[in-house]
Amino acid sequence: MLVISHKSYLISKPLIRHSSKFYNSLPEESKKALDRIIRVDHAGEYGANQIYAGQMAVLGKTPAGQTIQHMWDQEKDHLKKFEELIPKYRVRPTVLLPLWNVAGYALGFGSALLGKEAAMACTVAVESVITDHYNNQLRELLEKNPEKHAEILEVIKKFRDDEQEHHDTGLEHEAEKAFFYKPFTEVIKAGCKAAVWVAERV
Repeated sequence: MLVISHKSYLISKPLIRHSSKFYNSLPEESKKALDRIIRVDHAGEYGANQIYAGQMAVLGKTPAGQTIQHMWDQEKDHLKKFEELIPKYRVRPTVLLPLWNVAGYALGFGSALLGKEAAMACTVAVESVITDHYNNQLRELLEKNPEKHAEILEVIKKFRDDEQEHHDTGLEHEAEKAFFYKPFTEVIKAGCKAAVWVAERV
């Protein structure tokens, strides 16, 4: 049986031919906007996957494990979609993916070591930033050229709703009972906002 890896699928010739025709039809302004948007969103979903991987390493066999796994599975779908969009829109991924790999896992693992409530507080903090980030992107794309950006708008709307669900799930699972909830979440939010700013540019 022939097995084609996910990575090889992303660079297959049919996909490149299709993406070239589509990409060339986009106005220059759209190309620049989509390059920035897809790069930062791919980086964010990559980091989110690592956060949930770290949390599952600690809490996977606890009662919270099933909830965390459900959120992680959705993040895996998000990441897979952005990995498909990167070659289609000729986007260069952020050069900081190795850093997101380590930092994301460390955040997930470390928050989970502090207990289920702290892990959920981490989720609330991260997803609140990402939900606002996606909302800002939706407004930007709707103002510029919604017809040309229809595919990306649909993706971001769906993922925004998923991230809001994760945020609400964290609150439902006693995130606010975490020790030093307010300063803990504010620090994480600040880190996420900084990561977004960097990934849009590097």
